[in-house]
Amino acid sequence: MADSLFFSRDTRVFIRLDSGDAAWEIPVLDGFSFSQATNASEVTLNEMADADGVSRRDRQLFNDSFAPAEWSFSTYARPFFASSKDRSVEQALWALLAGDAYYKSADNTFRDSSVSGSSYIAQGTGGTANQQVIDFGQSNKTNLGTASIWFVMGDSSDSAAAGDALTAYKIEGCCVNEVTFDFDIDGIATLNWSGMGKIIKEVAVTASDTSPTGVAGDDIWLKTDSPAYSNSSIQIAKTTDFAAVIKPTVDGIDSDTNYIRNRLSYLSASSTTTSGSVTLPLTGGNITISNNMTFVTPETLGVVNQPLGHVTGTRTVSGSVSCYLNNESNASADLFSDLIGATDTITNSFNLTFSIGGTIATTTPTIEFKMENCHLEIPTHNIEDVISLETNFHALPSTVGGTNELVISYAG
Repeated sequence: MADSLFFSRDTRVFIRLDSGDAAWEIPVLDGFSFSQATNASEVTLNEMADADGVSRRDRQLFNDSFAPAEWSFSTYARPFFASSKDRSVEQALWALLAGDAYYKSADNTFRDSSVSGSSYIAQGTGGTANQQVIDFGQSNKTNLGTASIWFVMGDSSDSAAAGDALTAYKIEGCCVNEVTFDFDIDGIATLNWSGMGKIIKEVAVTASDTSPTGVAGDDIWLKTDSPAYSNSSIQIAKTTDFAAVIKPTVDGIDSDTNYIRNRLSYLSASSTTTSGSVTLPLTGGNITISNNMTFVTPETLGVVNQPLGHVTGTRTVSGSVSCYLNNESNASADLFSDLIGATDTITNSFNLTFSIGGTIATTTPTIEFKMENCHLEIPTHNIEDVISLETNFHALPSTVGGTNELVISYAG
């Protein structure tokens, strides 16, 4: 029997929200991972010798529970314009990070607790009429949205034929715990996602030109009579039949025009207590949004317990930026002077706007991170050929219990 090998470049990733039947294919970059471990207890013997000088030195291992499954992958930030609205390829991940992730297909929005609830990923709002705006107004909850994630091995093209046995791994009950955006000056805007899930299963993928008989929760159907990457070639089981997957080629999502170049980015910073403002061309930095989730697992004796689900912790939005030291008017030297001189300020407050790819009101494709109440630490000088400053920041809500640390806007 010939070996059958799988290459990471042939892997496709799919997400289906647990709150409904909507499913997406997420184009991911190299370096994705998923794993799950077990928590075990060790029992050892440590006794004195008997009359013959014999001492038992054994040990036993017992599986107590499964640890939560862990997954991570990276995606490009890719806004696109379709049906008179701006959207993003990775919008389902933002919905899971920011709330309950109820999807309303009629207007392509995500809602807080039902398709008629208040939207937290809203289209038709923002600086211009068509921007997709992501805020965290519905994120003060102990549980956020969950989804199933499939990693399908061995199908990166239209080569699958009826009867092919493809391999897929499904992670159930997934939550998005954290996303990090890194400013790589010569790179493309990239989002690094990570989270947890209940359990990893190996599931079968049916490659056929006719619908499988019966539907199970783990089923994936590859329609071999449809072109690969069309929005009907992969379908995922829902309650009674199969749901078509929203694909990266639909509405031109997969075109080469919706990648965002980091080099066209800058930071606008102003203090809420003074009238001065600075605009800083950046040399690097990062923004991290974290839900600080933990998983709850029972501890019943005599069984291998499985994780029940996640619980949110403190929501944190933080990061750092670096730029050259510049003593021109309203430049980085002024920012350092303001911070070092604020000897009586316990918590300083700055309005930071990261414009990635250009000015969002006039340039596409772009993404904007707006933080209206940031605490900045005193910058650190990096002594190199060209002296630079590095500053850590922490986005805070305007009130205790608030959710307005951050607003993200896409323009495609």
